[in-house]
Amino acid sequence: MAGKFELYKDASGKFRFRLKASNGQIIATGGEAYETKRSALGGIASVQKNAPDAPIDDQMTA
Repeated sequence: MAGKFELYKDASGKFRFRLKASNGQIIATGGEAYETKRSALGGIASVQKNAPDAPIDDQMTA
């Protein structure tokens, strides 16, 4: 099974998402709390569209 996005409500009732690996481990979280489910789904769509082959920008190199 591939990883999956989970859409959920946080303690304040706002929508959030996280990406889980096939083993259930959380590997990424959306940094924003959304007022609507539709907006959160838009955030997921943005990640899917804009980062499928994103390069790594290593800020730790000297």
